[in-house]
Amino acid sequence: MGKAIKVENITKRFGDLCAVDSISYEVNEGECFGLLGPNGAGKTTLIRMLTTLLKPTNGTAFIEGYDINRNPDAVRKNIGVVPQAMTSDLDLTAWENMEIYGKYYQIPKKIRQKRIGELLDMVGLINRKDDLVATYSGGMRRRLEIARGLIHNPPIIFLDEPTLGLDPQGRRLVWEFLQRLRKERGLTLSITTHYMEEAEFLCDRVAIIDYGKIVALDTPMELKRNIPGSDIITITFDEVTKGLKEWINGLPSVHRIIEEFNDYQIYIDNGASLIPRLVEEVNKMGRRIVKVSLRELTLEDVFIHYTGRSIREEEAKKISFLIGAGVPQKFSRG
Repeated sequence: MGKAIKVENITKRFGDLCAVDSISYEVNEGECFGLLGPNGAGKTTLIRMLTTLLKPTNGTAFIEGYDINRNPDAVRKNIGVVPQAMTSDLDLTAWENMEIYGKYYQIPKKIRQKRIGELLDMVGLINRKDDLVATYSGGMRRRLEIARGLIHNPPIIFLDEPTLGLDPQGRRLVWEFLQRLRKERGLTLSITTHYMEEAEFLCDRVAIIDYGKIVALDTPMELKRNIPGSDIITITFDEVTKGLKEWINGLPSVHRIIEEFNDYQIYIDNGASLIPRLVEEVNKMGRRIVKVSLRELTLEDVFIHYTGRSIREEEAKKISFLIGAGVPQKFSRG
């Protein structure tokens, strides 16, 4: 299997700040690769380098075999970019938006118009092609953004927060569409997302970036397997119970306890078997359990394990770092 993206010790410094610190990884052709990380972790800078908007301080990357430093024009021709911000012109129709983008790439008129029709049909917008984009729902606009990024037939698509701002139904529709697009066209996808469920649904592999370095990289399933404790019990007591944490820690199946006020979060194997014993022990101590819940480990828990904070604490930035990426340089904003 060929390598669509190959990153080699790429580094970016801004004065004394090292935003990306000697990162290396590879993405296979046809793979969906996810980048997760807190704001300020280096994801933005990394993708800006891969899409030729920033030059690395050291190292390089190859996109479809083209060096981002030596041949940025060839890189741009081989990538499509779907930015977080909705950048299609609301005062134009879907067809007109597609026409403008096709002209950026100097696609001949006959080929361009045939391709626009095919792409709008593929994303389910052909019957609304002459309607102003201002009349579209959020999900329709997102599908138009994806179609626009495919106008020049790139083998690789970079997507920044592809479902940010959509309702759960709209988000699911975009996920299913991306899966179908990948299968039918053999595209390689590189996705940056704050939605853990999105990463689990779409991505073959995920890299977690923190402080400019990759701190974990594997399939979502393997990442979860590498965290001790397959289940998490969250339990709330009426008041702090002296000696209970020590008793729980002494059980052979318990790997870790996170304590916060009267709440315990217990990482454990086969959590269902512990709950009856917990209830019995708490009763013996004369205390009361207010609430208890059991769930399986998620990618969110993996993220917390490696970064020390929840992805929910990381508000997605409202202005996309990818506006202009993938557009020929003479048309970009610099």
